[in-house]
Amino acid sequence: MSSTILHPKKPSDDLDGHHAADADPADEKNPFLVALGERVRSLRSRRGMTRKAVALAADVSERHLANLEYGIGNASILVLLQVAGALQCSLAELIGDVTTSSPEWLMIRELLEGRDESTLHRVRLAVGEMLGTGGSHAQRSSRIALVGLRGAGKSTLGHMLAEDLGFPFVELSREIEKFAGCSISEIQALYGMNAYRRYERRALEEAIQIYPEAVIATPGGLVSDAATFNQLLAHCTTVWLQADAEDHMKRVTAQGDLRPMAASREAMDDLKRILAGRAAFYSKADLTLDTSAQPLDATFAALRRLVRDTLQLPA
Repeated sequence: MSSTILHPKKPSDDLDGHHAADADPADEKNPFLVALGERVRSLRSRRGMTRKAVALAADVSERHLANLEYGIGNASILVLLQVAGALQCSLAELIGDVTTSSPEWLMIRELLEGRDESTLHRVRLAVGEMLGTGGSHAQRSSRIALVGLRGAGKSTLGHMLAEDLGFPFVELSREIEKFAGCSISEIQALYGMNAYRRYERRALEEAIQIYPEAVIATPGGLVSDAATFNQLLAHCTTVWLQADAEDHMKRVTAQGDLRPMAASREAMDDLKRILAGRAAFYSKADLTLDTSAQPLDATFAALRRLVRDTLQLPA
């Protein structure tokens, strides 16, 4: 096993002469470092960030980050802090043991240990009800929030659904830009992803306060922030617009927008990893519709029927 130590970016990419690409596959890897690397990759995919983007934000070399992800490099605590900051997560989440911070956390963890997803879902709703942050819908909200990766059809179908229902249509990305006074790309370039997530949460909070009825198209990465996503689930009837990776890429390319895959030579692989990283979160939506299954008119008819039936509105 390599005992390479990762340090913040230096002029050379070499780590004592050992690279991820040069590592002997027969070398035994430390299980903790392997699990750490898997968490880094999972968090990166969930955020929709390339390895190059994370390395740049963390101020470590791409080679160092690759070693960390492959479970080869024994990263220093400072490097882990930088990587956690780039991924907008706590160091505890990166290390994988956030539930050891107090006796109550430990006892709650013990109660939840080994429970299936259905049970955990019911517990989450019950806790939301108890804390007043939202839980199960006693009555479905008339705010319809469309979630899914860019290119799923949220804007196109959202406009059509809002017109059909007679509801306002809210493009949350445009509301974020109004708060910040600049474009999404400028927010991220000038102020960073953490600032963007704050604007995103504020935009959602205002939409919830202003509109008792609305169709809201959400940014694809909103599910990356658990607090914002919890708020969306609590105050909106959510619909996951699901699509094949090929359709996502085709639609995004038609719009002339390849974010965040523009700098990647493996754009489709990146997109599939982002989908895989976010699918478990998108699946928490109340309703799901496959937008790749049929043409636009038929897809909208299915969405219209799904929403009207759920809200018990006349067809």
